[in-house]
Amino acid sequence: METKPSIVDKWKLFSLGTIFGFLVFVLYHEKAHQNISFFVELAPFHSINKPSNFILNDLNISRNKTTKKCNMYDGRWVYKPDEARPSYDSIRCPFVEEKMSCQDNGRPENEYEKWQWEVRDCDIPMFNGTYMLEKLRNKRMILVGDSLNRNMWESLACLLFTSIPSSTTKAEEYKGYQKFWKAKEYNFTLEFYWSPFLIEINSRHESGKKVLVLDKLSADSNKWRGADIMVFNSGHWWDLPKRLRAWELFEFEGQLTKDMPVEVAYERGLKTWAKWIKSNVDPNKTKVIFRSNSPWHQHEQWCYNKTQPFMDDSYIPVFPKSMVDVVETIIKGMTESQVNYLNITKLSQYRIDAHPSMYRFKDWNMLTKKYANNLNNYADCSHWCLPGVPDTWNRLLYTSLFFDIFADTYT
Repeated sequence: METKPSIVDKWKLFSLGTIFGFLVFVLYHEKAHQNISFFVELAPFHSINKPSNFILNDLNISRNKTTKKCNMYDGRWVYKPDEARPSYDSIRCPFVEEKMSCQDNGRPENEYEKWQWEVRDCDIPMFNGTYMLEKLRNKRMILVGDSLNRNMWESLACLLFTSIPSSTTKAEEYKGYQKFWKAKEYNFTLEFYWSPFLIEINSRHESGKKVLVLDKLSADSNKWRGADIMVFNSGHWWDLPKRLRAWELFEFEGQLTKDMPVEVAYERGLKTWAKWIKSNVDPNKTKVIFRSNSPWHQHEQWCYNKTQPFMDDSYIPVFPKSMVDVVETIIKGMTESQVNYLNITKLSQYRIDAHPSMYRFKDWNMLTKKYANNLNNYADCSHWCLPGVPDTWNRLLYTSLFFDIFADTYT
């Protein structure tokens, strides 16, 4: 006589079947989705709206399987004559200063435009102007600092300007000290404010001297308030030779002095800026970035007539390490204000080939002959040709604003 399975036996069989079915489903699901891209959310950017997810392949991003954030400043320049084409024409973009428009000024080759920055551990997104404008709809972005930040502003203005019809934009300029560009369709404004020290320099001081006031922020700082993104820099003007310095005396806590180490003055000045950021900027509404020092190529490593980047780490830094340490220590101490550090120094050190040199002048040929014995005082080895290296700075800025897989990195 056949014995019927008990209730317990039935449950055992049911449980085993369920487990087996689940394992089959998991294996099939893994197999079917091997080639589906991973997803990543855009970095939180306070009041800037973000879509929920983006497919990495669509944004040309990939990561290794570790959770460690990518160092986008660690990489190399790769010569890509067929791919690394400029995103804009310096002759047609109205924001490029004459001294940065190397091709218009007669530079005979454009090899410096054909190098692309490749990151060691991941791929970073290519700059997308319309995407950036959409993300910054109804926003205001400012760049504050010296002529190197103006160099960066001109690059960004050109990158965005060429992404949309020119009839939908508006531009204003005040003698190079203030620049404004507006994408009317997006209600987005890009502004530049000249402030090489970020603090006040008083050229009409009662002492009759030009005085750098270390504990008072630039008078233009009231114009900075309310911006959604702030990009600052300050460095070169502190490190000029004595004969070229913009100040004669320092003022600190009401006292005038001439004998103060520049590193000490620099630290006090940047602490004044940092204090203003903490008191006047809401980190829930505003993103603050400090751009690192842009390298000069002078003296033994002169940019004149150079057409190839450095392919090794032989560059000898000109900007003092002690002043780099000042910046990085202050930025590290401002984490509660969420100040990001855009560390473009090392990647720019390789690009000895990308400065205007004598091609900052339309009459470069005549000047080269006239001042053949003193060209070091005429060749511009601090600013950058446009299109050029500042476009990469802006690509990294774009990445740091919208993607949360990249980390601040210090030297």
